[in-house]
Amino acid sequence: MSFEEPAAPPADCRLCERLLAFRRDNAERYPAFHNAPVPSFGPVDAPLLIVGLAPGLKGANQTGRPFTGDYAGDLLYATLDKFGLSRGGYDRRPDDGLELLGCRVTNAVRCVPPENKPTTQEIRTCQPFLKTEIQALPRLRAILALGAIAHGSVLQTLGIKKSAYRFAHGALHELESGELEGGLLLADSYHCSRYNTNTGRLTAAMFEAVFEALLPRLGRT
Repeated sequence: MSFEEPAAPPADCRLCERLLAFRRDNAERYPAFHNAPVPSFGPVDAPLLIVGLAPGLKGANQTGRPFTGDYAGDLLYATLDKFGLSRGGYDRRPDDGLELLGCRVTNAVRCVPPENKPTTQEIRTCQPFLKTEIQALPRLRAILALGAIAHGSVLQTLGIKKSAYRFAHGALHELESGELEGGLLLADSYHCSRYNTNTGRLTAAMFEAVFEALLPRLGRT
């Protein structure tokens, strides 16, 4: 059975003036880059959706695929491979043949922000696309939020107050309110960014532990 891809921002999305201007500047500086909203990656029938913050300037904004081309992707895709959630080799480019199995990857904000910091309004502006994404995945059972901003954006997208479920690395939240049909599990992890790993806030073992706790809840071991 095949499923349709959820609606995504158009390549020339103009909803956020600051992000549009930044994309245009980057198009002049890096004409070979993707320089557009980055679409989600992975099968639509996945039971697990991984939500990051936003594309990196020389990562997903360059390659056009989430978490592809920078250190965050190195750690994320190596971890997915270890837990049987991918097939093929990750090589920091969108044509490397990598295929995701049972999971899908997206971002709370689809366009690259200056200094990797989207504003509160930009996060809110992009939430309808996250909502469409969540609603369109027919077998979705869990969302893994990478970082507090992604965690908060998921909750707001679902109509749930952020204060109802506090972000904490390794936490598993059973969501029981908001715009949900049936239960949904929200898992938290620190973002797998180079900054977090360089400072020791997140280690590969800590990141793997999140998947070790989450996947059995999805019927995977």
